[in-house]
Amino acid sequence: MSDIASASFKPAFSPLKLNSRSHGIQLVAVTLGTLFLALSSYIEVPMVPVPITMQTFAVTLVGALYGWRLGGITITAWLVEGAFGLPVLAGGAAGAHHFVGATGGYLFAFPVVGMLVGWLAERGWNGNRVLRAFAVMLMGNALCLTIGAAWLAVLIGAEQAIVHGVLPFIVGAILKSALGAATLRAVAPSAKRVDQV
Repeated sequence: MSDIASASFKPAFSPLKLNSRSHGIQLVAVTLGTLFLALSSYIEVPMVPVPITMQTFAVTLVGALYGWRLGGITITAWLVEGAFGLPVLAGGAAGAHHFVGATGGYLFAFPVVGMLVGWLAERGWNGNRVLRAFAVMLMGNALCLTIGAAWLAVLIGAEQAIVHGVLPFIVGAILKSALGAATLRAVAPSAKRVDQV
């Protein structure tokens, strides 16, 4: 009975198998993950009050590939680097003041988004089923926009938060979700691929 119970908690999808690796390998994975997140921050389209970046693509992908625990740790480590002055945030920005400004809600949303995507990916919403992978990536992007806009609404009002913090990012969220799903499909173990939704 205990074997059955413990098996139900094991991730169904873990292409990198990081949960079963040594702490040293996991530390390397966290370091590489924070580097990937930092590099994604440099790909941006300047906008006011919040730029469009590839951060949500990277956040959802790290969550899906690393799983909810290690994904959350990796994303949090990246944000801590930014808070302590490393130029790893959007466009090479750094400093704790970004966490209380217009981008604060989006930044605080990232670990939550990565953990949600990772948790769902471990339970079948992944590259083995590409439509589910797209759906979970889209859910992650939508959650990020929702939390970010809620924070922004406190600063500039609800209407302006939607106009400036949600609407300009919808098309990008869809495209990044499709790219994330395609990436997951590419790394899904070919023997376990399932074409049904």
